[in-house]
Amino acid sequence: MTLNFEERRRLESLDRATLEQVQLQRLNQLLAQILPANEFYARKLGGQSLPLTSLDQLGELPPTTKEGLVIGNASGVVPANRTWPLERYVRYHQTSGTHGRPMPVYDTADDWRWWIDCWQFVLDAAEATTADRAMLAFSFGPFIGFWSAHDALVARGALVIPGGGMNSRARLDLIERTAPTILLCTPTYALHLIEVAEECGFDLAGSSVTRIIVAGEPGGSVSTVRDRIEAAWNARVVDHAGASEVGPWGYADAARRGIHILESEFIAEFVSVETGRPAADGELSHLLLTSLGRPGLPIIRYRTGDLVRPRWSEPGANRFVLLEGGVLGRADQMMIIRGVNIFPSAVEEIVRSFPEVVEYRMTARKRGAMDELLVEVEDRLSAPQRIAEEMYLRLGLKIEVELAPPASLPRFEGKGRRFVDERQRDERRPNGETA
Repeated sequence: MTLNFEERRRLESLDRATLEQVQLQRLNQLLAQILPANEFYARKLGGQSLPLTSLDQLGELPPTTKEGLVIGNASGVVPANRTWPLERYVRYHQTSGTHGRPMPVYDTADDWRWWIDCWQFVLDAAEATTADRAMLAFSFGPFIGFWSAHDALVARGALVIPGGGMNSRARLDLIERTAPTILLCTPTYALHLIEVAEECGFDLAGSSVTRIIVAGEPGGSVSTVRDRIEAAWNARVVDHAGASEVGPWGYADAARRGIHILESEFIAEFVSVETGRPAADGELSHLLLTSLGRPGLPIIRYRTGDLVRPRWSEPGANRFVLLEGGVLGRADQMMIIRGVNIFPSAVEEIVRSFPEVVEYRMTARKRGAMDELLVEVEDRLSAPQRIAEEMYLRLGLKIEVELAPPASLPRFEGKGRRFVDERQRDERRPNGETA
């Protein structure tokens, strides 16, 4: 692929009909390339007439789920949807394990170039240039996002500063010594560095960092989270979305309304949560994605588990579909409390609007047939009732908010795990009784 800046802008400006023709051509090229060598998709797509003549036919193909990939890969060593013999692959990574056990992913050299090319849209949104110095505040384990960001920045010509193998104070010292202009981390870790900087007297707002690229959580598109990070760091937050199984599929909207799906490299489908049919503009939807440039580990009609609101008619030069508010949450984390659908990100937006709250945790439980939610907060004012009142005002629900002792709640370097879901455990108890 390897496009220059002008070519990337041209793709973003395509009208819907032309874009769908590009997608159909790419999809047919992918299918011709992987079949019949890819046994996983040869079985799933057996009997389907190829090439496809319309994108409407994509919806007739069976979806792919993470459970299906795991079941088809009981050994846990080789992904079920791998196309080629293992010797063709040059990269091994694995999923984070946030929603189940870590799953291995492999990429060929061509697949990896595709990852790097997709990342250039993210770097465009951050206005990254060869004059930038980018620090990656990650541990550099097998999670793919760290490595793809690193190599994409190298390809961009930026100076890359790896921040693995050190604690938070050491990373702040590295920022002071190397003067990076871009920081890459999770929203959770950007917030945690604020806390550490306060403890050690480090002036974040006066640092060299002007942009922070975040991913892995909804926080980058949650206004109160984004505002808190930007105020403390005096830097612009740039959201990004991706998945090890799928690729780097989303990047920040210039007007900060959410994230765009990179539709020249991914086909997005939206299934209404309410009706199960193709979603209308702005409707709460399940997101399915098909990657078009990764033949070594193809993914077709993948149920991401993300819930989103697609917008096709937003103003601006970028015509790729916009996800209003970014990724709103996970389908398996949505709670129904007294008949109202609630996402953890909605609670986080309210909690983060109180600057005195240092950290928090949500625990979802079952009480009989109903969901209930407990929110624990480390609050410098020791006044959790005001937070409960704000939740009632904004959500129309009474949610229990409890005070937690200072520094008692977990801190996270990678994806924050502030949502504890005990509902399935509670359902296994007699009569739905809680502990």
